[in-house]
Amino acid sequence: QVQLAESGGGSVQSGGSLTLSCVASGYTFRGNCVGWFRRVPGKEREGVARIDSNGSTKYTDSVKGRFTISQDNVKNTLYLQMNSLKPEDTAMYYCATDPRWWCLLQESDFRYWGQGTQVTVSS
Repeated sequence: QVQLAESGGGSVQSGGSLTLSCVASGYTFRGNCVGWFRRVPGKEREGVARIDSNGSTKYTDSVKGRFTISQDNVKNTLYLQMNSLKPEDTAMYYCATDPRWWCLLQESDFRYWGQGTQVTVSS
């Protein structure tokens, strides 16, 4: 059974930083698509960043230059380093993965999801 567990969320002031982590059990991130999404209540889940099996990254425009997605294949852990946080980054953040070598940054391309970790940025 595939399980993804996010951690690292919290409350920070605008301009601050957080690092989210996602640990997988029953599954190996290496060689598969991995990504981070977020959702604000009342809105659709938005793709934030993803890494494909070749290590190629893709970011949504609003986080480019501020967020960095990475993975540690030894620890089987996915990270999202978030810098220069803004109030509009406030959301529930989810990690996701799919056993495919390439994927778009869209919800339908990901099969397995974590429960989410809340990030709140105050002005």
